[in-house]
Amino acid sequence: MDVFQSIFFGLQTALQPINLFYCFMGVFLGTLVGVLPGLGPAAAIAMLLPSTFHAPPTSGIIMLAGIWYGVMFGGSRTSILVNVPGEATSIMTCLDGYPMAKQGRAGPALGMAAFASFIGGTIAILALTFTGPVLARTALAFGPAEYFGLMIMGITVLSFLSSGSMLKCLMMAAVGIILGGVGMDIITGSYRFTFGFMYLRDGVPLVAVVMGLFGISEVIRDLESEVRGAVIETKIRNLLPTLKDWAASKWAIVRGTVIGFFLGIIPGGGAIVATFAAYAVEKKVSKHPERFGHGAIEGVAAPEAANNAAAAGSFIPLLTLGIPPNPVMAILLGALMIHGLQPGPLLLRDAPEVFWGTVMSMYIGSIMLMILNLPLIGLWVKVLKVPYFLLYPLILIFCLIGSYSVNNNVNDMMTMLIFGVLGYLLKKFGFDAAPLVLALVLGPMLEESFRQALITSHGSFMIFVEKPIALTFLIAAAVFLLIPLVTSRKKISKLEEKIIEKGAEVHRAEAGGQQRTNVEH
Repeated sequence: MDVFQSIFFGLQTALQPINLFYCFMGVFLGTLVGVLPGLGPAAAIAMLLPSTFHAPPTSGIIMLAGIWYGVMFGGSRTSILVNVPGEATSIMTCLDGYPMAKQGRAGPALGMAAFASFIGGTIAILALTFTGPVLARTALAFGPAEYFGLMIMGITVLSFLSSGSMLKCLMMAAVGIILGGVGMDIITGSYRFTFGFMYLRDGVPLVAVVMGLFGISEVIRDLESEVRGAVIETKIRNLLPTLKDWAASKWAIVRGTVIGFFLGIIPGGGAIVATFAAYAVEKKVSKHPERFGHGAIEGVAAPEAANNAAAAGSFIPLLTLGIPPNPVMAILLGALMIHGLQPGPLLLRDAPEVFWGTVMSMYIGSIMLMILNLPLIGLWVKVLKVPYFLLYPLILIFCLIGSYSVNNNVNDMMTMLIFGVLGYLLKKFGFDAAPLVLALVLGPMLEESFRQALITSHGSFMIFVEKPIALTFLIAAAVFLLIPLVTSRKKISKLEEKIIEKGAEVHRAEAGGQQRTNVEH
């Protein structure tokens, strides 16, 4: 099939009533999660993952994808009206969105956020439509050595770009790889790291782990420090931006879309980095940078276009290479594998209805989001006033039911609660759970590629050097590992220089004081 035949086939799949229903549920729940401060897309997808197991694979993936880009769309509501980001990707929207609301321009801010999100997301989906198949055909040339190098680079880049210490992130990745090795050896068929527990023979359950790390831990953390601001008391009117607003924002939307799309593809880049980069670029190129932070509408348009473009762009490495660029895509990778699908270049051949149905559903989902976010803005304002003491018990119950329903096993509930407490402690001590989840998902694939490469080379490690693509990926990973060492060494050298200079000043002061004392004597 050529691209246009594939697009038509994907539209036929996406427009089936059951897929339309799951698409609507995904974008509706995504908007809801985006509006509610504290919850994020990873937690939402982890909690709702079990609900897709009894649905057709295409429908389930369409729903989970809808949650992801729906959160990007809905997060700006809270940022503009409450000055509390509903999701981390909406932090930059607070800077100018809330001042606009205080100035009585909440309507244009909400309207521009919705239009910028729609435009950025749609352009990125178009890019995904036409570049995805090309990348998939290119990836067919990849062998075990190339995939090993690509996965090593993905884990390293994510650790490099994650918040906090890179050493802590690499430690989390190592723990994830070890957990991914629990269960049956994929080559020999023997069991390992099970410690005699029958429960672990099938490996550590991914669903229970991600629901604990991202769902339960978020509930515990948000109960400890409740983040809820007062909804600004203003009438929301004039949702359609004026021509002046469009003139100020048009190039901000274009630049934000381009930045978001390319950073979404890069492992570890993601929507958060994209929003910061887009905002910084707009402030840099603006003729009036002093307006930013005081209600500049382009300060709303650029990050909103960037985070939605990044959300769509992140599907490219997942669907074409089988490499998740962020924790949410890692959970989606796990969902595809649970449904018996293998993400990567063969997905287009083996399950074209999943690939093209998901991509085309994103166009439909974007239109649904426009309808949900503009005419129904009053509904989301009321949702913001739901008290947390009602919300979080429901989330906890839903997590428990969801984890049990996967295998009807009480041990899954216990695993989820253990990882929930572990996830809370990790956040308290500055450890990022994202590299752990990514390594847990990629660990078995990483090991399989490594061992297959060694089998084909008869045990020679030179295969990773002789293959140019694999060598390029490994060199890139090494560079990202060395950057923190070089920067930290420079910081230490500067600190030592300052200490020496300070010591010299003290010594000169003491010598001068001694000379004055001798003269007086």
